[in-house]
Amino acid sequence: MSDGDDSDAGVDPIPDDSWRDRANSALGRLVDASAVERILISLAALVLSVVVGAVVILVSGLLATCQSPFFTLPGVGSFCYDPIAVYSVLIQGATWPPYNIAITLKETTLLLFTGLSVAVAFRAGMFNIGTQGQLVLGALATALSVLWVAPFVPAGLVGTLVLIPFGLLVGAVAGGVWGAIPGALKAYADANEVITTIMLNFVATGIAFTLVSEVFKDPETQTVQTRALPEYAQLQPVFFDTTVFSVFALLAGLALAAGIYWLLNGTAFGYDLRTSGVQPEAAEYGGVDSKRMMVSSMALSGALGGIGGAVYVMMVAGYWQNGIPSLGFDGITVSILAGNNPLGVVPAALLFGALKGGSLAIEFQLSVPQQLVGVLRGLVILFVAMPEFFRMVGKRFRFGEERPDVAADGAGGPVARGDDRAGGTLDPTDGEGGDRQ
Repeated sequence: MSDGDDSDAGVDPIPDDSWRDRANSALGRLVDASAVERILISLAALVLSVVVGAVVILVSGLLATCQSPFFTLPGVGSFCYDPIAVYSVLIQGATWPPYNIAITLKETTLLLFTGLSVAVAFRAGMFNIGTQGQLVLGALATALSVLWVAPFVPAGLVGTLVLIPFGLLVGAVAGGVWGAIPGALKAYADANEVITTIMLNFVATGIAFTLVSEVFKDPETQTVQTRALPEYAQLQPVFFDTTVFSVFALLAGLALAAGIYWLLNGTAFGYDLRTSGVQPEAAEYGGVDSKRMMVSSMALSGALGGIGGAVYVMMVAGYWQNGIPSLGFDGITVSILAGNNPLGVVPAALLFGALKGGSLAIEFQLSVPQQLVGVLRGLVILFVAMPEFFRMVGKRFRFGEERPDVAADGAGGPVARGDDRAGGTLDPTDGEGGDRQ
């Protein structure tokens, strides 16, 4: 009898838990993947997205009608769109001629700032969906302040050295103040930051539109925009004969990414920010003022978004105009692609910038619908982002149980894993954003 009981006790649980064991093992393997393995996974995901995209192009071409199909299969039909041509134009459109390279680098530069903005908030456990509003107000504050100060500054190099840092500073302050509002509402009124940041996007857009249309509008145009900034107050091109991109802005974005990485992983403030994001109760027990960190992290996030707005005004537009592109929302995608790692934001922004630049070339050169181009871009983003998404989930949960190292992360900071260490430093992606447990 006892043998039978022992046998049942040893056999019955296996079928019930086998799928959980396999799922947990897969998640654990993904969480503990080394940096090289994660890069290889991302490259494999990128290749798979291209294959799936080619199938989508073929099927879409089969359903479409055209006068000169590139291929006809008897018994099946005519295929209007050539996947090889589409991807060739996508790559060429992002890399050549020089003007297209400038477009790609312009998008990359702007997404560096918005991606960093979202990543900082996520690392603190806050969902900043309001980067767009912070960017809009930062851009407006920069344009108005530079126009106000410019008459008192001599033109030329001196004016450039004064007005550009001044404009960046004003944009950072405006974005930081606007970002601190939802942080304070979350900290002291327990308001959901997702809702407040989304709503504040509309408020920011309304405030900017009203101020410009009623008070600061350029009288020489019917468009809702400010007067143009003086040329010496704009970021000028160096290597490309175009005004849409400045290498100085790109270098500033790269330096800022390195600085934010160091701030989060090499300072006491960054340690407190990450700890309060993973486990605020444990952080409070360790002496961290989690409410203050909520406000500080959202203010820093908003400041980065405001700098992005300042760069947009001084590098791309030359003035504030209603209808600024949705760079703040694109920054959310960039941050997710990067796994909320400030250094990972650089290649993620470059990939997204190349996709945007190449997509424009497809629309101009091929008779491919704009909606299909958007699908291809979305497939690449989805496939590349999913491994990091599951890695973030696996850090906190297992199927049927909560990860025990969440408490450890909150109480003692990020957990160093053997494969994730580089020179003895902690894994920079540990403790990254998401809901606080």
